[in-house]
Amino acid sequence: MGIKNHFMSQFLRFCICLLCCTQSFVAFSFQSEDDILGTWVSEKKNVVINVYKDKGEFRAKILWFNDRDDPSQPRATRKDIHNPDESLRDRLIIGMDVLEGLTFNPKSHRWEKGKIYDPRHGKYWSSVVYFNKKNQMEVKGYWKFEFLSQTLAFDRYKK
Repeated sequence: MGIKNHFMSQFLRFCICLLCCTQSFVAFSFQSEDDILGTWVSEKKNVVINVYKDKGEFRAKILWFNDRDDPSQPRATRKDIHNPDESLRDRLIIGMDVLEGLTFNPKSHRWEKGKIYDPRHGKYWSSVVYFNKKNQMEVKGYWKFEFLSQTLAFDRYKK
């Protein structure tokens, strides 16, 4: 009887531990569709974006960027001069959408099928967004395959 009680006690502890670990993993890994909404600052503190939802898709626009690379061109006057579409080269970078078409995939807990625009080079890339273990939003831009990518990490902007 003592061995049976000991076994049941150990089994019960194991089940409770497993349940707790599973719940904390589920709580950590679960993402709500709207979790990416809001204002975000890059990990390098060189760009601030606002992620918003428009007609069921998620988009992001540039609110601020560090313009120390060329003091002769302040951020308020910089235009999208490298855009492949000549009719868009006169638009300002501040306020410009740089991420569009993202939709939430509840199975992968990621926002997928997006397109990201790099105004420094006038190039579009495929994009996915997800949260890392530090609860940072990671925006991955890639060409054809996700392993051919560049990832930027963003923290929630705090005033």
